[in-house]
Amino acid sequence: MTDHRTSYDDTPTTGHKFAAEVLGTFVLVFFGVGAALMSGGDYITTGLTFGLTVVVMAYAVGRISGGHFNPAVTLGAVLGGRLPWSSVPVYVGAQLVGALMAGAALFGLMHGFDGYSAEGGIGANSFGSAGSGYAMWAAFALEALLTLVFLYVILAVTDERNEFQALMGPLAIGFALAMIHFASMGATGTSVNPARSIGVGVFGGTDAILQLWLFIVAPLVGAAIAGLTYPLIFGHGSEPVAGSGLSFGGGRQPQAYAPPTTYEQQWNQGQPQQPWQAAPPAPPQQQQWSRPAPDPYARPVQPQPPAQQWSQPAPDPYAPPAQQPPQEWGRPTEDDGEDGRTQVRRPD
Repeated sequence: MTDHRTSYDDTPTTGHKFAAEVLGTFVLVFFGVGAALMSGGDYITTGLTFGLTVVVMAYAVGRISGGHFNPAVTLGAVLGGRLPWSSVPVYVGAQLVGALMAGAALFGLMHGFDGYSAEGGIGANSFGSAGSGYAMWAAFALEALLTLVFLYVILAVTDERNEFQALMGPLAIGFALAMIHFASMGATGTSVNPARSIGVGVFGGTDAILQLWLFIVAPLVGAAIAGLTYPLIFGHGSEPVAGSGLSFGGGRQPQAYAPPTTYEQQWNQGQPQQPWQAAPPAPPQQQQWSRPAPDPYARPVQPQPPAQQWSQPAPDPYAPPAQQPPQEWGRPTEDDGEDGRTQVRRPD
């Protein structure tokens, strides 16, 4: 059976992540703010709807992008060593596009009510005289503090050392967002998300636009503090992603194969892989035993006899001396006498 976890087709591309963040942010803003408008700002309805949208979309597309849906979350992830800076334009751009699409959709649909006016009726965040009367400094501190807590929760439940992150991570994040709304809706309308504030604020009239700065800066400040201090307090657990944190250069080295695209993997792009995620070792190089094809026109090669060994063994010093054979020249001839002595013939 083929293991599709190591297939390159499972790796999300930049386009996939952009689309996932657009969709997730659209659903968050459209349903969250829409519930506030349709329910007349009911605490339970609005808070639970914001929390449920995060849960639903994190389970739906979290395996693709990690399910940020919030520029503050992306900033905290980068400073916490979970994401390289090179990914920020893609994530934040997608979140702003999704939020503006949701705001435009709400603006158009709310005109289905007779006499509807978007100024003061689009669910924009506010403070001071334009809102509940809550002081500006208090609104800034509240939004920064709530975002700080929110990012601590996110970084903690998506930490690879947390064994429950895959199943319980989206639930914990969604409940945290609902809890935050219950604690702050009456003061600022609850932002902790610059994209949520921008998406509907640009349709809310002059006062809403002029107050947008606070709901952009305060959440980013809280997220930056959380992203920088979480590793100091709780530790990284592994080497941070190259090009993240306070290191603005570089990026992740390309991997030899595609790891599984799960929710926790997208949140822990710099964490060590599990044993089953490791790339399989390359097979040893096989020896080539095949011989080249014979030449039909080549002359047959005659086998060569083995070389003779002409070297004689070394003489044995303890062996008795060998008897010399009689010399041929010492034998008597027909010219010799009977006693073997040479007869000298007298000249005639």
